[in-house]
Amino acid sequence: MTAITVLVIAVALIAVVTLAKAVRIVPQQRQDVVERLGKYKRTLNPGLNLLVPFIDAVRTKVDMREQVVSFPPQPVITSDNLVVSIDTVLYYKVIDSVRATYEISNFIQAIEQLTVTTLRNVIGSLDLERALTSREEINRHLSGVLDETTGRWGIKVTRVEIKAIEPPPSIRDSMEKQMRAERDRRAAILNAEGHKQAQILTAEGEKQAAVLRADGDRQARILQAEGQAKAIRTVFDAVHQANPSQKVLAYQYLQALPQIANGTANKVWIVPAELTKALEGMGGALGGLSRMVGDQPAPEAADHASAVEREAAEAAQAAAAAAQEIHDEVRVAEAQATGGTQQGLPAPEPVSPANLVNDPADQRERG
Repeated sequence: MTAITVLVIAVALIAVVTLAKAVRIVPQQRQDVVERLGKYKRTLNPGLNLLVPFIDAVRTKVDMREQVVSFPPQPVITSDNLVVSIDTVLYYKVIDSVRATYEISNFIQAIEQLTVTTLRNVIGSLDLERALTSREEINRHLSGVLDETTGRWGIKVTRVEIKAIEPPPSIRDSMEKQMRAERDRRAAILNAEGHKQAQILTAEGEKQAAVLRADGDRQARILQAEGQAKAIRTVFDAVHQANPSQKVLAYQYLQALPQIANGTANKVWIVPAELTKALEGMGGALGGLSRMVGDQPAPEAADHASAVEREAAEAAQAAAAAAQEIHDEVRVAEAQATGGTQQGLPAPEPVSPANLVNDPADQRERG
């Protein structure tokens, strides 16, 4: 009975092993390559598959998903004899599991070596500056070469990316200095342009301000001139409408003479000899005002007339003193100019206040 039990157990084990080898469950996104007696038989797709036990065997299990491989940095020489280190990343996908199994033994290693050689060919035809700025061009070239070569292996290279291009440390220092100098140059240019624009705006503002000031000054002068013209016209009309007599005009002239003589800017006066005669004539005019035809003072204005005569006498006296002072200054100026060798203008006869107020003709009549 023991032998029968052992035989049953052996048969059961053989059945279990046979069943396990006959049934194969393949997960999603994977294909299994099956060989029968060492020769390719078929490819198992995802799901439940049956095999011939002890005759069919699974050679490889191929993952059909997109894979990513990062290659270590590779030294590459540029066209200007600089050694740079390039780090790349490769994205690929198996599209034919049979060719990926039988066409090449290790497609990952083959892709890595193909990428390195292609990089050396591409980077070797470029200088450092162009290699640093032409990553898109390098990626397209690598993708084209790898896709064309790996197509017969059942591999599809979807994308190639260059992670980093590292130049030597000395070159990096030089590049940093160059970049710093370029940025300083751009900053200086921008600063100069800003200063230029500021000066232009300032000049335009000053120009507009000057124009506005000149326009305002012109308007002010025009208004001032119009005001002066209106004032002169008003005074002129008022004088003509009032029709003042000769005695009033003579009295105003006598009051203006001291102000003319007291001018600080009048250093030298040229006094004509007829001035004294004019003053005597004015004095005579003032003396005979009371006897002018049609200009006799009223009895009730006698006191006011006497006050006017006193003011006229004082004004005449001040005018005579001013004329005498002017005459003295003229004599001194002539003596200094000629050195005492030439005779100056003849001195006019001194004028007394009495002569200005009392008319000689009136005195003769009284005598």
